[in-house]
Amino acid sequence: MFKIQTLNKIAACGLDRLPRDDYESATEIVNPDGILLRSADMHSMDIPASVKAIARAGAGVNNIPLDKCTERGIVVFNTPGANANGVKEIVIASLLMSSRNLHEGITWTNSLKGKGAEVPALVEKGKSQFVGPEIQGKTLGVIGLGAIGVLVCNAASALGMKVMGFDPFISVEAAWKLSHDVIKAPSLDTLIAESDYITIHVPVNKDTKNLFNEERIGRMKKGARLLNFSRNGLVDNAAIKAAIASGKIAGYVIDLPEDELIGVDKVLCVPHLGASTPESEDNCAVMAVDQIREYLERGNIKNSVNFPTCEMAPTGKTRITLSNKNVPNVLSSITTLVAASGLNIDDMLNKNKGDVAYNIIDVSGEVTDNLVAKLKAVDGVISVRILPACM
Repeated sequence: MFKIQTLNKIAACGLDRLPRDDYESATEIVNPDGILLRSADMHSMDIPASVKAIARAGAGVNNIPLDKCTERGIVVFNTPGANANGVKEIVIASLLMSSRNLHEGITWTNSLKGKGAEVPALVEKGKSQFVGPEIQGKTLGVIGLGAIGVLVCNAASALGMKVMGFDPFISVEAAWKLSHDVIKAPSLDTLIAESDYITIHVPVNKDTKNLFNEERIGRMKKGARLLNFSRNGLVDNAAIKAAIASGKIAGYVIDLPEDELIGVDKVLCVPHLGASTPESEDNCAVMAVDQIREYLERGNIKNSVNFPTCEMAPTGKTRITLSNKNVPNVLSSITTLVAASGLNIDDMLNKNKGDVAYNIIDVSGEVTDNLVAKLKAVDGVISVRILPACM
C-alpha cells in the first residue's frame, strides 16, 4: 500500500482518484511514499527518507527545495495548464479593468454613498475623470507562450486586439494551439516598444529576475499598461512606481501584492486570485494525483520540474527504475550488472535533464536484493526502485 501525505487541503475529486485498497492518505502519516501540496512551504521541512515523489497542485514550485529533492532522487511534479483557463480569464478581466479605470471608478462611486438625490448628477459630472481607451485594435504583447500565455493570446485576438507573442523556448504543442493571428515578435525589445499592453507569463530565474527594470520600462510606449500574473521579482517595483509617477506608464496590475505597491495610484493589486476558481483547484488536484500515481505504480514521469519526461508502456514484466547523475558510463554499468544477473532486458528507456538522468528497464525474471544492492552501489546512481509485474 502506498502512503500519501497531504500538506494542504487537496480537492476531494483528486483524492478520490487514489484507490482505497492501494492508497492511504492523511495530513499526518508515517513514512509517506508521496506528498501532495499546494502552497505549503517545504524548505524547512524534514522530508522523510521514504518519500519518492512530491506533486504540487499548481504551477509554481518555489515552495519546494528542488535541489535537495534532486540529490535524493525525489521526483517533483507540478500541474502546468491545469489552472490556465482561470488565469486567462482574470488576465482579460484585469486588462479591461485597468484600461477602463473600472476599479478607480467603482471606488469613487462608493464614496458617494449618502448623497441621496445628488448621486445621478454627481456621477454625470465626475465620470470623465475615469475615461479609458477600448482594447479593440490595440496591441497586446504576451511574454511567455506556455499554457496560460497561449490562451491569453487567443482570447485577446478574439476580442479584436493585435497580439504579439514572444517566447524563444515555445514548445511544439503550444505552437499548435496558438491562433494564426498571433504575430511572432522578433525580439523582446520590439514587443515592448510596440505594445499598448504587456502581460508577463514566465517564471522567475536568473535570466528573468527584474525583467522589467528601469531600462526596459523606459522602452515602453507612453501610456502603456503592464500586467504581471506570474511572480514577484519579474518587475522592479521602484522602477514601475517611478514610471507611473512620471506618467510614462498608465497602469500596473499585479496578482501578488507587496506592501510597497498597495495603495499606489494606478497600481491594481489583485489578491492572488489568478487560479482561485473551483475548476482550477479541481483540475490541479486531479492532475497532481494522476501524475504521482503513474510514477509510484509504473515509474513513468510526466510534468516533473527536476527530472526528465520519461514514459514507457508497461510490458507486464518486472520494472527497474533508476535515477542517476548524468555522467558517462553509468548506463553501461547498470546494463552490465542486469545482464550479469541473468536477466534479459525486454525494453528500456533512458532520458536526461541537465545534471540528472532517469532510466526505465523492464526485465524477464526476478530482481534479487543482491542485484538491487549492486545497482545502488554504482558510482553516480541516486535511487533504485523495483516495480514487480508492472501493468
